[in-house]
Amino acid sequence: MTEQDAAAVRGEGISKARVDALLRAVPPRDRETRPESLARAERQRRRWATQVVVTDELARRACADRGLEPPCEVSPALLLRVAESDVADLGSIVAAALAHSPAARALLAELQREHPVPEEAVRDYYDRNRDRYLTPEALRRGVNPFGGATDADFVPYRKARAGITAELRRAAGHRAFFDWLDRARADVTYAPGHEHPGDPSHPDHEHRH
Repeated sequence: MTEQDAAAVRGEGISKARVDALLRAVPPRDRETRPESLARAERQRRRWATQVVVTDELARRACADRGLEPPCEVSPALLLRVAESDVADLGSIVAAALAHSPAARALLAELQREHPVPEEAVRDYYDRNRDRYLTPEALRRGVNPFGGATDADFVPYRKARAGITAELRRAAGHRAFFDWLDRARADVTYAPGHEHPGDPSHPDHEHRH
């Protein structure tokens, strides 16, 4: 790793220029005015951006290992449109990486394909979450899904099945993606000032995936 690198994967550098390009594309979230607060916010923003770029690089390598060929272009502009629900579900780093990196999206899609959802799991989800499948009319009447409801008050399983399958497959893919990323990060070293924003060895650490 050279002075021009923000991080390295197994000794191969990831340039600070890639991090700087991402920072230029994404405006600061924080509107700090005090110099010390602004400095801290910018330091954490750089660490956050480094994680997004590192995730892109790791995903590119994983795709190459698997014979996947995602588009080469990354998409900084997509970071401006990351849904708040994705940030809440995935954490800001992973949500941003999936928006930014075609390789990360390709890898996630492959991991989802590798985790088929058994029919029993779909049926079990439907049976355990009946409140989510009340019909609009039953909702208007205020039907209690756990007492007094009839089969007619629920969307039939055959109609709910495809949506449940997609939801469970997406959740399984996200779990697999997190597991992969945790393992892949073990091969990464960081330059000073580019460490993970949640690194507990730093006094200003934040737990932001």
